Amino acid sequence: MDNPIDIAKQVLKTEADSIYNSMNHIDESFQKAIDLILKQKGRVLVLGIGKSGHIGKKIAATLASTGQPAFFIHPTEAIHGDVGMMVSGDICLMISHSGNTSELLDTVPAIKRMGLPIISITSNSQSKLAKYSDVVLKTHVNEEACPFNLAPTSSTTVTLAFGDAIAISLLKLRGFREEQFAMRHPGGSLGKRLLTKVSDIMITETLPISHEGDSFKEALATMTKGRQGVTIIIDEDSKCIGILTDGDLRRAFEKYDKVSEIKLENIYVRNPKTISPEALATEALKKMQDKKITSLVVSDQENKVVGLIHIHHLLEQGFY
Repeated sequence: MDNPIDIAKQVLKTEADSIYNSMNHIDESFQKAIDLILKQKGRVLVLGIGKSGHIGKKIAATLASTGQPAFFIHPTEAIHGDVGMMVSGDICLMISHSGNTSELLDTVPAIKRMGLPIISITSNSQSKLAKYSDVVLKTHVNEEACPFNLAPTSSTTVTLAFGDAIAISLLKLRGFREEQFAMRHPGGSLGKRLLTKVSDIMITETLPISHEGDSFKEALATMTKGRQGVTIIIDEDSKCIGILTDGDLRRAFEKYDKVSEIKLENIYVRNPKTISPEALATEALKKMQDKKITSLVVSDQENKVVGLIHIHHLLEQGFY
């Protein structure tokens, strides 16, 4: 098989099969591991060497970003002072495919002296690491994707999947919420999507506001001056009762022969779609897309108008 496409497909199939087969071996040991982490009050300290170390770093990062304080400790650095990072209440998640990695095993005496529990992820339940562990999560990998069955491929993929399973289990059991996730991802497009509120984008000054008693010409002048393609109709208590859009104008001009015949009360849309200033900007965008509209009146709990958000405001901020 010399075709790279065929090779790639076979690699993906081998690794996918390994994950699928491992799913069938998830048992009470996984439940014990989750219970143990939930019981501990400290951090999850992830240790591993080589490829297992790289996977361990990703697992630690995933845990930390989903509500479980965690960080990676390099085993060699651990026995040269970094065990000082460990404190009572922590728990160690140790990764070794063979379960007999010497550098990892060298950290065990110090960990045991501190009384920290050990959860291991290994393919060898009879290994030294397994014997030292409070809970063993055994990975089941029939073959690596490497043609020589040597390079860690399927085994590291399965280990990574185990880490994800731990993180998501903890997330769900703790009732971790979207806003908590957002606080841990303040940067980049993800942070923007999760943290930006309608109040951060909406316009509040020179709002195009018309009153229900205004004439059509007055409302048209307000819409033109506001340059938002709409004017918001309010009652005497400043509560939103309707909205007039440029689409409503086109339909009015098609219906009436004379401008003088057009009455505002006959053409504006009553009870328009509104949104809270505390809602996420992504919610506003979805609402506009679902309803096929281009703007939303922003109102408070008493339905009083506090702003206006247009789809252009969202697009300018990078929301798509």
